[in-house]
Amino acid sequence: MQTYISLLKLTEQGIKNIKDAPARVEQAIKAIEAGGGKFIGFYVVMGEYDYVVIAASPSDEAMMTYLLALGSLGNVKTTTMKAFSKEQFSDLIKKLP
Repeated sequence: MQTYISLLKLTEQGIKNIKDAPARVEQAIKAIEAGGGKFIGFYVVMGEYDYVVIAASPSDEAMMTYLLALGSLGNVKTTTMKAFSKEQFSDLIKKLP
């Protein structure tokens, strides 16, 4: 499985309904797991973004499907990065000419 780090910003709708956010987070975790992924971590942060989510997914396509579904709900906008572990990084470096 690949790891992904998502930076989320609340939309106007999301902040208007902030009291529902804890339930939405739980629903999001269930959606990740239903798509064959694994929830790793969720953080509320201060600064440019409102949340950071770390998850694993069996494929880029499965993660993209999840992100599109999440975005279509209208509560958050996402910026997602595929992450490589320290071990994966070492393996990539070994392949350099």
